[in-house]
Amino acid sequence: MPSRFKSREQALQMLFAWDVRKIPIQDAIRGFYGSLASDEAEPVEPGDGFTEQLATGAAAEATELDQLIARHSEHWRIDRMPVVDRNILRLAVWEMRNMKTPAAVVIDQAMELGRRFSSDESMSFLNGVLDSINREIYESRAP
Repeated sequence: MPSRFKSREQALQMLFAWDVRKIPIQDAIRGFYGSLASDEAEPVEPGDGFTEQLATGAAAEATELDQLIARHSEHWRIDRMPVVDRNILRLAVWEMRNMKTPAAVVIDQAMELGRRFSSDESMSFLNGVLDSINREIYESRAP
């Protein structure tokens, strides 16, 4: 079973393919595993459920997630954001809303994905948007 970070990294790659190619998320997942299999000498088994749960959940709720992200990303329209940043945000927001992972962990992992796959300029943007969304989610859950 991959580490949670590796699972998030793989889910991001699946979402990226889904977003760019405009294909069903299940096709993006199969394509991801297919590309791994062609790179490896041994057959690659499908990943852990966490990877696929993140990818399918974020894809299924993309419209709602995008609306939330747009409200918190000053001066940026979703369709004008870099594809990788948009999908890092989708993954992180979906996980904050739907999983029991502490928000600090989700944001830290999203920042690590940003360091790996995005630009230095995107780091403060990603952090600011996620922090703002986290505050909204936290306030909505308060008794």
